[in-house]
Amino acid sequence: MSRTSGILLHVTSLPSNYGIGTFGKEAYRFVDFLEKTNQTYWQFLPLGPTSFGDSPYQSFSINALNPYFIDLDILVKEGLLKKKDIIDSTYSKKINYGKLYSERYQVLRKAFNNFDNKNQDYLNFINNHHDWVYDYAHFMAIKKHFDDVSLMYWPKEVRTRDDFTLHLLIEKNEEDINFQLFLQYQAYKQFYELKKYANKKGIKLIGDIPIYVSYDSSDVWTRPELFMLDHENIPTFVAGVPPDNFSKDGQLWGNPLYNWPKHQEENFKWWIKRIKRQIDLFDVIRIDHFIGFVNYYKIPATDETAANGVWEKALGRELFKQVKQELGELNIIAEDLGVITDEVRELLKDTGFPGMKLLQFAFDSREESDYIPHLYPVNAVAYTGTHDNETTKEWFSKLNENDLAYCLEYINCTNKRNQVDSLIKETLKSPAKLAIIPMQDYLGLGSEGRMNIPSTLGNNWMWRLNNDYETKDLIDKIKRFTNLYGRRRKEF
Repeated sequence: MSRTSGILLHVTSLPSNYGIGTFGKEAYRFVDFLEKTNQTYWQFLPLGPTSFGDSPYQSFSINALNPYFIDLDILVKEGLLKKKDIIDSTYSKKINYGKLYSERYQVLRKAFNNFDNKNQDYLNFINNHHDWVYDYAHFMAIKKHFDDVSLMYWPKEVRTRDDFTLHLLIEKNEEDINFQLFLQYQAYKQFYELKKYANKKGIKLIGDIPIYVSYDSSDVWTRPELFMLDHENIPTFVAGVPPDNFSKDGQLWGNPLYNWPKHQEENFKWWIKRIKRQIDLFDVIRIDHFIGFVNYYKIPATDETAANGVWEKALGRELFKQVKQELGELNIIAEDLGVITDEVRELLKDTGFPGMKLLQFAFDSREESDYIPHLYPVNAVAYTGTHDNETTKEWFSKLNENDLAYCLEYINCTNKRNQVDSLIKETLKSPAKLAIIPMQDYLGLGSEGRMNIPSTLGNNWMWRLNNDYETKDLIDKIKRFTNLYGRRRKEF
């Protein structure tokens, strides 16, 4: 990876007249925008189907793609839909997930009813993805059969996969299973077309792997032995982080923890398959919560807060040794934010993966931080902030007087109107070989552009890009900053 840059923008945030971003024309337009601004990378959040709370980090599957990303206009062009079949065709400023849930599947089912499932391309897709796609389709169809309740509340014999019961349910829900297979075929087909277009333009895609999986997922349902579950496949311990200055009770994420000895026993086959699938989809992958491969925080599943958890050792060193042995050297970014111990530093060094550096973490006037740009190694990825942080404009508005003075002097900014651009330039100027800027920062947005406030529900993952984002001034600015700091996309 040479000295380059990119933009962080999730697919959901793309403009479209159908309530949410898709793999359609606006995604292609954004690729063109990246090309015009001399970028090399487009970074996504995870692309899986989301569950309660709409977080891309809580998905029904580690392999499936979100059916909301299937572009309806493409289905019209393919003759699977008519324009009049599409319920909503006006641009909305924020994503209304409730509306999408109640309306989008009705439209997609019409396309399914017009689809020939003897299509050879479809049959090839099913064959190439047979190791996960049937399990996922069964899970989603059975979930619908039980009124979409969590796996936790399924009848015990279904949750524990009694053969006879499962056979009857699969037989009874055959049409819904085929519908789910169709959705995955369409989502994958459209994604691969987009990726081909991006790569042809010299734009590479960065995907995101959450370290943990959702309990309510086909992955936990089909491989319960790989997680800390009891004999009825109910979690015994769950993931989170301990209390700190930001949260007196800590964060209770609720994901089931891995049964690491079982993973080791099968030579980390599940993980290797998971990573291999992602490197088939993306040019680079970012692994979320990398420190969890060294130590993980183990909270009793019945607790209501994270206060009583304990730290345990994970098997990251053994895992990544096996990954390297089977898959070779990979383009992986390690999200190593949080409490960095010597063991975490050692694992990063052993793997050779670049870690992440956030400039929003750099400016504490009381002490020099590891996140101050002049200390960055070349083998790092620099960000102003990520989807979990305030936008840079909002962050500046909340800095205390001393930290603000320190920051402004460091980034050589004397004009308040230039604060955000100055921090972006400092990020691009840093020694890190890759710099990623959230689109909201290039647009100079405040709190209205925030993507997620961790540990909250109800107003996250909803931000969308305006239709008219692509101005000459914005293109010129991004291009100028990129060229100024030697990050221009290399011709190939």
